[in-house]
Amino acid sequence: MLRAKLSVVCAAMLTTMATLLAGCSSAPVDKTAGMSPNRLYAEAKDEMGASQWDKAVPLLEKLEARAAGTPLAQQAQLDKAYAQFKAGEQAQSLATLERFIKLHPASPALDYAIYLRGIVNFNDDLGLLSSITRQDLAERDQKAAKESFESFKELTTRFPESKYAPDAQQRMNYIVGSLAQYEVHVAKYYYKRGAYLAAANRAQQCITDYRDVPAIEEALFILYKSYDALGMEQLRDDAKRVLEKNFPQSDFLLKGGKANSDPWWKIW
Repeated sequence: MLRAKLSVVCAAMLTTMATLLAGCSSAPVDKTAGMSPNRLYAEAKDEMGASQWDKAVPLLEKLEARAAGTPLAQQAQLDKAYAQFKAGEQAQSLATLERFIKLHPASPALDYAIYLRGIVNFNDDLGLLSSITRQDLAERDQKAAKESFESFKELTTRFPESKYAPDAQQRMNYIVGSLAQYEVHVAKYYYKRGAYLAAANRAQQCITDYRDVPAIEEALFILYKSYDALGMEQLRDDAKRVLEKNFPQSDFLLKGGKANSDPWWKIW
């Protein structure tokens, strides 16, 4: 009887050990363990080519570690930042780029790193005014756009001959125009709610901070209307005179708004 019980116990132990061993044998195997750095990079590029960004990132991280101290490791770091960006991981991408810029200040690819940092922030706030109708204008944050502008400005200043400089300049122009338009939207927000002094201040800020952008015309009109609502006749007349001088055929003065649109200041 005792022997029978021992046999059952032993059989159970053997079964348990076999299960544990089977579990160990099914542990994940690193398929890249025997790959050379060049082969590993080729695998990562294939994944990127197929837009498999989440698969490319770990491959590039392994490459960065295995090829440490080589140009290939630097390339892996930049490609990882790009893959993270494409995967929607902006924060991780920016962190990777900041690390690259800090560790490799003399890299021939430094201009690209700075440019890509600008692109990541630019894309993070792409269509700067896209959510303007769904969000309180006074609460919108333009931090990403401003940081993007600073990156592009750094690129065009430090590397004016870079092949990325022309595109960076165009994006800077777009950002400036969008930021100015944002100030106008906020000024309109205040005006429509009867906060005329706040509207005038915001319109004046747009006029002071930005030059040669389309939003200036509307900013001057908001300034004129706000001063008129406040009963500040001298300032109202000054704003109107500047608007008439710089935009003599302004639809804002002639029609109260752009052609084919209702005057924005009509609240009813």
